[in-house]
Amino acid sequence: MSGVLILDGNQRSALAATRSLGRKGIYVTVADENKNNLSAASKYAKEDFVYPSPYREPLDFLEMLQAETAKRGVRIIFPMTDVTTALLLEHRSAFPGIDIPFGDFKAYEMLTDKWKLFQMAQDIGIPIPRTWFVESVDRLEQVISDLTYPVVLKPYRSRIFCNGHWKATSVRYAGSEGELRKIVSVEGAFSRHPFLIQEKIQGTGQGVFTLYAHGKPLVFFAHRRLREKPPSGGVSVLRESIPVDPTMQEMAKRLLDRAKWHGVAMVEFKVDDEGMPYLMEVNARFWGSLQLAIDAGVDFTWLLYRLANGEEVKPIQGYKVGVKTRWLLGDLDHLYMRFFKSDSFSDGALPSRIRTVLNFLDFFDRDTRLEVLSLKDPRPFLRECRSYLHDILSGNT
Repeated sequence: MSGVLILDGNQRSALAATRSLGRKGIYVTVADENKNNLSAASKYAKEDFVYPSPYREPLDFLEMLQAETAKRGVRIIFPMTDVTTALLLEHRSAFPGIDIPFGDFKAYEMLTDKWKLFQMAQDIGIPIPRTWFVESVDRLEQVISDLTYPVVLKPYRSRIFCNGHWKATSVRYAGSEGELRKIVSVEGAFSRHPFLIQEKIQGTGQGVFTLYAHGKPLVFFAHRRLREKPPSGGVSVLRESIPVDPTMQEMAKRLLDRAKWHGVAMVEFKVDDEGMPYLMEVNARFWGSLQLAIDAGVDFTWLLYRLANGEEVKPIQGYKVGVKTRWLLGDLDHLYMRFFKSDSFSDGALPSRIRTVLNFLDFFDRDTRLEVLSLKDPRPFLRECRSYLHDILSGNT
């Protein structure tokens, strides 16, 4: 069967894409390293299969993907994570006749390698937090006296390829020199690889979503983070569509123009209390809050599918502002963290615990839609709940 293959089926973005294309009659095959993934549970997934872990067995993953795409007559592949996107773009020649609708590997590296990204941003005049580029632990001694705390430590990549497999990394915060030294000495992402130290910008997380066609922008969309997990900053669990800020749009455009990008991307900013946006990162792939854009009237999945299918996609103007999308179980984690985990690095004053509970219990906002839970397609939410409870009972949370 020909159609679209969506990778990383347990990602919420993969579920959003599966539902979007399936509702339009597109034959969707879903794949993941785990059989019991969110997207495979959807009624809109016609087929699914399991592949070797792209993180631990990247070569086996690619080999199986070649065999499965040939067997199934797949014409288009949508990777959803940094690792699968990087692997497919680097080995695009292994998939002749299949459209992987993203820019080339060099452009992808330019946007997702934070070291390269922030140096490029400096070169073209885009505001970034004050940044120290630390090539090695030895270099740390040369910059540590310049730091004012708290600071943010960022690995140069969200996933680092080392010893034949991909290792997950995470952004860390340090409130003192002692904390910084401990993090750098203990965590391999900092002790064995280049990393960045940045001042912590207090403000609101906002993102500009876009679709590019061979270096030319077709669509812009914007959102604001309302609640995150953890509360200090991370994955958004409640977000809202907002008008596109012309300044941030122009910044995003300059970055993506420089990379001659093709496909979807999200450019993230932190907007401080004075309204100044600072670049945080670029996701040169589908992003976690994809469902929000779909709910607000900009279906990036469908638009990218049409682009990959050789159809003309005209620039889109306008969408619904004020639409909110909520990841319910992620919001439950946010609630738990507010009560039981310290969060001294949160931006600004967090609501009181009573207000946090009341905010969580607000299920009657007409503008808020649930991200995973759908009465027309309930099985993904049931599967998510089972996995959530399993993690709690096994102590994995």
